[in-house]
Amino acid sequence: MDDLQFVRSCVNGDKQAWDEFVEKYSRLVYSYVHKVIGARGNAFAKSHAQDIFQDFFCFLIKDNFKKLSSFQAKNGCSLASWLRHVAINFTIDYLRRLKPAVSLDEENDDGLSLKDIIASEASLGPEIIIEKEQLANLKDCVRKLNKREKLFLELHFHRGARLEDLKSILELSRGAIDMQKSRIIEKLRDCFKGKGYAFMLDS
Repeated sequence: MDDLQFVRSCVNGDKQAWDEFVEKYSRLVYSYVHKVIGARGNAFAKSHAQDIFQDFFCFLIKDNFKKLSSFQAKNGCSLASWLRHVAINFTIDYLRRLKPAVSLDEENDDGLSLKDIIASEASLGPEIIIEKEQLANLKDCVRKLNKREKLFLELHFHRGARLEDLKSILELSRGAIDMQKSRIIEKLRDCFKGKGYAFMLDS
């Protein structure tokens, strides 16, 4: 039975298939929940790991398996890969409800905020202060990023995950992680420049 047939059996009320699903994928889901909340090393977040894990399976079956039914195995995507993506996003959304999401001013473990990092990448002098209007424009640029880029920002800049940690969470090589970070920063700088703040690219 392939992944799509397996999911359809679960959705159609096959209790044996659902029991097999839970047994087969519980460890995978739990590991990604822990990877996301553990990347920050936040004891408060860690205390919610079991709740997130349990709520995730409730989320899959809510409204007659609405979320699980959305799995279509498109472009050869396996059920395990799909669950990884859904579990990571579910965990981030859960943590957002515990704490306001993406703050451009919040510092990561290195003592840098997103705006600091963008500024340093652009070789800005330490005296430059990004005002409220500019922050609003930068937030708008963040909203224009794709889901994967926003996930990277959320994990690295807001949750404080180290680039090394992101290798296992996103299942990418360190080189790919560094390249993605550079692309995201470049996109934000270009977007910001397009809003009239060309000094962001001054060297």
